[in-house]
Amino acid sequence: MGTRVRFSLILHNHQPIGNFDRIFEQAYQDSYLPFLEVFEPYEHLRIAIHTSGPLAEWLERRHPEYLDRLRQLVQYGRVEIIGGAFYEPILTMIPSRDRLGQICSYREWLNRRLSCDVNGIWVPERVWEQSMTRDLATADVRYTLLDDYHFKNAGLSEEELYGYYLTEDDGHILHVLPGSEPLRYMIPFQSPEETISYLGRVSEKQSNAYVVFGDDGEKFGSWPETKQHVYHDGWLRHFFDLLTANRDWIDTTTPTAAMQEIAPLGKVYLPEGSYREMTEWAMPVQRQCENSEIRHLLEESSQWHRVSQFVRGGFWRNFKTRYPESNEMYSRMMQVSSRLAKLSSAEDNSAVHEYLEQARGELYRAQCNCSYWHGAFGGIYLPHLRNAVFKHLILADSLLEKASGRSGGPWCTIGRDDLNFDGQDEIQLTNDQLAAFIEPARGGHLYELDVRSIAHNLLATLARRPEAYHQKVLSGPTNHQDNVASIHDRVIFKQEGLDQLLQYDSYLRKSLVDHFYTPDVTLGDVMAGTAEELGGFVDQLYRAETDQRQVSGGETCVGVVLQRQSQVLEHEITITKRISLNEGATDLDVDYLVEGLPTDHPLHFAIEWNFAGMPAGAENRYFYDTQQNPLGDLGSQLDLHDAVGLGLVDKWLGLDVGVSCNRPTNFWAHPLATVSQSEGGFEAVHQSVVVMSHWLIQGNPQGQWGVRMRLSINTNQTESHHGSGHEALSAH
Repeated sequence: MGTRVRFSLILHNHQPIGNFDRIFEQAYQDSYLPFLEVFEPYEHLRIAIHTSGPLAEWLERRHPEYLDRLRQLVQYGRVEIIGGAFYEPILTMIPSRDRLGQICSYREWLNRRLSCDVNGIWVPERVWEQSMTRDLATADVRYTLLDDYHFKNAGLSEEELYGYYLTEDDGHILHVLPGSEPLRYMIPFQSPEETISYLGRVSEKQSNAYVVFGDDGEKFGSWPETKQHVYHDGWLRHFFDLLTANRDWIDTTTPTAAMQEIAPLGKVYLPEGSYREMTEWAMPVQRQCENSEIRHLLEESSQWHRVSQFVRGGFWRNFKTRYPESNEMYSRMMQVSSRLAKLSSAEDNSAVHEYLEQARGELYRAQCNCSYWHGAFGGIYLPHLRNAVFKHLILADSLLEKASGRSGGPWCTIGRDDLNFDGQDEIQLTNDQLAAFIEPARGGHLYELDVRSIAHNLLATLARRPEAYHQKVLSGPTNHQDNVASIHDRVIFKQEGLDQLLQYDSYLRKSLVDHFYTPDVTLGDVMAGTAEELGGFVDQLYRAETDQRQVSGGETCVGVVLQRQSQVLEHEITITKRISLNEGATDLDVDYLVEGLPTDHPLHFAIEWNFAGMPAGAENRYFYDTQQNPLGDLGSQLDLHDAVGLGLVDKWLGLDVGVSCNRPTNFWAHPLATVSQSEGGFEAVHQSVVVMSHWLIQGNPQGQWGVRMRLSINTNQTESHHGSGHEALSAH
């Protein structure tokens, strides 16, 4: 064996904001607790642990004894606590002020609860940009861990990564540790002997070598089949036994201790990046497929080890272009953050300060990274994670309304600005009950609708789009293998028939989406995506004019008038729609006027609504008609004729939504599901309930046709007193 080698085992334990309590508990029982129980008897071993803020707060509520044990291990010098931004945001995604605030507030929490000095931080998803160095150093961060992939992209070879480096920005210094990708794939999927052999080869190449493993703690028990492998089959105990048996040349140490004993290898400036897989997921789908094909071809070559370090993927920020729904969350978060910063600079009394600090906590929670991207994990495809982001943003926004003096009676406002950073103005209609966001440049869609009383965005939807792994869905499941595979290598189907659900949308699934179809189109055609679109209204630019006026009773009403002209068959059709919101109201009024219609034959016109966060397949979530008759759960397919309204109830959420019209209307309704991958395999995920009001319309002598619609929202219903009647559905 060669010279002595230092080895740091760093665990990253994390559960996102909005994840189910049962998932937290299962991860605790399967991963966090058993790992600690196996580790504790090995008194000479030293490790480092990063526990994310959402998980730490949950542990404090549910299992404070775990934190007590962790604190004791810290006092014994056996565990180093690695900090981070409190609620695990992608650091490059949030403003510098929030970056500093999250890091410093979590350090204070950890120091208070675990009595530890925090020298390093975990960079979420290892998403790095060199300019972050300044903020991290300003926040008194001494070091962080990145992937060896970052260093190789800077031009370093594998043999130059057995240590740590300095980096700098604007005169600010930070230590950066390269995490080993080979070890990420060995631990715990290959035998412990493989890791010992790898460390042996390193020790022979370099004296005073330092090797770092840093990865998810959940791979020790929570990832599929790893609980049996790591604990029941004894992988972890065997691994610790081997580290013990080789302690004469393997020194298990913490990052702070290692940096006190050895000097940095030099200085390096790192290009933006993340771990290799993440950079691949950030690329457009076609590029992902090409990248995978080329990689597999080159891996068969003996020169792949020389070529691989020059192969780069995409840029994390492009998840906001791959998924416009991610950009919606991001831009709303930025709006709240900017408003908080502005109010904070002007606040001058303790009552306002309390509102602002509460809003800051809600904003930080909404910055949790997991729902802003997607790869081998659920990410943006998981509705409960998206709903959680909007929940905390809405709570923060409502607190900011109070801080600005709007805590009394009813009110309403209107705003016009580039809210989603697309170079075009969006419209925001807001009152004390609702916040409605309209995008004139994209079909005049209603793209966000916040219900303040339950902090829920009814339009936290997700469109169906191609993913690179859909080719695996079409190919079918692979045979189960006896060995434990990494998540990145698994092809497991959690249900049958997923290939039949692979359909893609040509537009975002929002509300007030205007369609013209051929007269013979059916619900089946619409669901299958085979309905032919006529005209250019679905997602094209509408002109927009805003106004504010007084209505009967002296109430203030704000509104926007949207208009577009386009050819439908041989007719030049103009659609004008007005969206109105009154102060104190829990409903939106929408008036449509369609002009240029033929007077001698009908055209098929439809208005699409989508409702998110109201899952399908549950008895307490269902449709109902104007006579309060249940029409099936929200996973049902409805084809109603000559109705004046349709209602949707979610008793668990305490939400009752009604779409009503002032003229007989046909309604189509159906669930919308995506096919995505997660840790457990491929699955269908319910994303929204689609409701389409549709008519065969024919012009009056002036070639006009119109309808008034109302979207009514009632949150007074609860699980205990539902069934006494529905208030949201009312004709007018």
